[in-house]
Amino acid sequence: MLLILGGLPGVGKTAVAAGVAREIGAVHLQIDSIEQALRNSGVDVSGTEGYEVAYAVAEDNLRLGRTVIADSVNPVDVTRSAWRGVAQRSLGGGAGGPVRQVGTAPTDPRLTVNVAASLRACGVESSP
Repeated sequence: MLLILGGLPGVGKTAVAAGVAREIGAVHLQIDSIEQALRNSGVDVSGTEGYEVAYAVAEDNLRLGRTVIADSVNPVDVTRSAWRGVAQRSLGGGAGGPVRQVGTAPTDPRLTVNVAASLRACGVESSP
């Protein structure tokens, strides 16, 4: 299963993603952490570099049968489309497991509810 959390900074994506990942044993990919590691290594991160790393790591883990929770702002159609491409390549278009994209508003108190509902729709019970 691939769960993509997207929304503005500060809405609680990381707290929810980390809690759910811990509870269900999923891989948590946080774009901010990846981009910071790239910067620390001297890479100029001015585009989609962090996302590109996350796509590759997500594909590797999905092919191993792991659940992946991607945590990012995910601000434009190109990144949302790229995540769908990850699912297509690694899950056979979703045949190997569901894909859910959960978006949030800046102060959306429903984030946890949206994530929980998405997980239930995928057959995973969780209480983030």
